[in-house]
Amino acid sequence: MSASLLIRSALAAGAALLAGCAAVAPDGGFAAVADSARARSGAEAKLVRSEADERAVADTVRSLLAQALGQDAAVRIALLNHPGLQDSYWEVGIAQADLAQAARLQNPGFGFKRTAGGGAVEIERTLTLSLVQALTLPLSQRLEHARFEAAQLRVGLAIERHALETRRAWVEAVAARQGLDYARRVNAAAEASAALSGRMRRSGNASALDSAREQLFYAEAAAGVMRAEQQVVASRERLARLLGLWGEQANYTLPERLPDLPAAPLDASETERLAVERRLDVQAARQEAAALAASLGLTRSTRFINVLDLGLERKSETGEPRARGYEVSLELPLFDWGDARVVRAEGVYMQSLRRVAETAINARSEARERYLAYRNSWDLARHYRDEVLPLRKKISSEVLLRYNGMLASPFELLVDAREQAGAVNAAIDALKDFWLQEAELQLALGGPAAPHQEEHAP
Repeated sequence: MSASLLIRSALAAGAALLAGCAAVAPDGGFAAVADSARARSGAEAKLVRSEADERAVADTVRSLLAQALGQDAAVRIALLNHPGLQDSYWEVGIAQADLAQAARLQNPGFGFKRTAGGGAVEIERTLTLSLVQALTLPLSQRLEHARFEAAQLRVGLAIERHALETRRAWVEAVAARQGLDYARRVNAAAEASAALSGRMRRSGNASALDSAREQLFYAEAAAGVMRAEQQVVASRERLARLLGLWGEQANYTLPERLPDLPAAPLDASETERLAVERRLDVQAARQEAAALAASLGLTRSTRFINVLDLGLERKSETGEPRARGYEVSLELPLFDWGDARVVRAEGVYMQSLRRVAETAINARSEARERYLAYRNSWDLARHYRDEVLPLRKKISSEVLLRYNGMLASPFELLVDAREQAGAVNAAIDALKDFWLQEAELQLALGGPAAPHQEEHAP
């Protein structure tokens, strides 16, 4: 095959690839990531590219913050407004640009040489094309495509993890507000009890010991309010950071209480299968192995042809006919036969296969662990709702009846109030833990175990 025919063949192959794959998508390939995020979390992830996009995001955030901030609304704001996530979104565009670049032939080199002397002028013109890059273009493109898909998966995983952290922070913030409201009610009751105990002590109807106990309960209740207030501030600020809020936006409002416990827990039969099929870290490990496999093929193809440049040359000299020819530059494998690179590539590929297996095993285990924690937290929250709190309410009613019938002292009534406060706080913590475990289970399964539903206001 002549040199000119080789060049024409390489250019034809490159042109065919350029016709279908060299274009850079306007969104940098982020649309697929956004669609995946919407399917997994029910929220939209949008790449902010212009001032118009920024205004649209600001309008959306303003609209969502105009009312009490729900959990799904918080995730929507986080995916649109958080600067760190927006930073990671551009990784997809960078990888897509590398993919487009991999589908393009290198620019040919042109050389011009002119020499004069003794009344003669000699001119040489050279056109050089990298033949190896043209021949290995399909392999290089497959490799960059795998890297592009891996970048999409990495960004998708970052979105999922940020959505999880946002859900957790929202649960913590709402639970802190709910705990503060109850702590204030307990503190008000303790203040009234301490005042009553003081009057009874002055009238001689209560001992110094009983009065001191009530004063201590009031002091501890006041300390509980201060701790609850601190927790509210800390949880709100953490949520604000995850949402990317500042200034007046940080004065957002939250619901007064957590959502009620679902009527029934999720089914455990599909947890492992969903984890292996949907988790992005498993998909990313598979993509990495595929990319390394493509890299191994590329290494083998260029094992002996590391530098191969093919060029056309034209030479003209004064008084002499023009001469044409071609020039080939080839690296001779005298010292490095490329076998070490192939062995290394095979070793790296085998490592990637083991990482895929490890990631899948870990995903199955985490899915089982998270489901058990989710189910245990559901059982505990239901136990407090259906067993502990009704019994505490019944006991309080009986103590109040006995007090009204002058069969119980005021101090028995106050002791029961303290015990009831402890039970209510424990029930709030159990419900909070359930919603935290529900968010963790979503991450372990790569999305909701059931189709996403709009949240209901508590």
